[in-house]
Amino acid sequence: MKEFKKIRLIALDVDGVLLNDTYSPAIRSFVESHGGVYTAELERQVWGSPHIAGGHNMALACKLPWSAQKTIEAFFSHHAEYIKSNPIQVLPGVEDFLKMLSQYNVKVTSYGGRTKEYIFDNYMSHLRQYFDHDKPYIDTNSIRPGVDEITREIFDYNYDEVLFIDDINRMAEVAKYFNTGFIGTPVTEFQVNQMKETGTKYIVNSISEITEDMLHEIDTHLEKNTTW
Repeated sequence: MKEFKKIRLIALDVDGVLLNDTYSPAIRSFVESHGGVYTAELERQVWGSPHIAGGHNMALACKLPWSAQKTIEAFFSHHAEYIKSNPIQVLPGVEDFLKMLSQYNVKVTSYGGRTKEYIFDNYMSHLRQYFDHDKPYIDTNSIRPGVDEITREIFDYNYDEVLFIDDINRMAEVAKYFNTGFIGTPVTEFQVNQMKETGTKYIVNSISEITEDMLHEIDTHLEKNTTW
């Protein structure tokens, strides 16, 4: 079994990392269809926020006469229509990446803003063997961004023992604050630019570009406290 010097847990965001991104285009089309203007700041305020906060910010951006709850419910209805013609699916290269990780003495978990039943069981159950037995998926809706909770409360690791892989700059910012490992897989130009501004060292187009050499480089950075 291969080993890392520091990394004990790799936490993978689901949407935009393991599964194709269906939320950013659905959020944009929802906002624009309701008279709002989709900007980098709005993307920041909606993406990776608890549902109620995302609903509130979309309602404000579109000047909707709805509560935050009604707005987020309307968005999820919109998203359900969107995925009828743009189905959710596992991205190319994901299983190969998970197989690579399975060679290491490291735990692997996934996380996202929907329930395990909705996202993990529906779309990723065939990959279950690659994830931690007890905690294969963590619903982060109420604890977003979740870096602290996943690292300390759920798995009880030190911050420099965890590597997060996510498509949202908000996670990069918090990973930087806690000096936690991070790889960005941004799916919009806004997120690319924001991750660069944050100082993210490792930005890839998809999980399929992450190599063993890259993981060992990050592991060395964590060991030497030079991650950020």
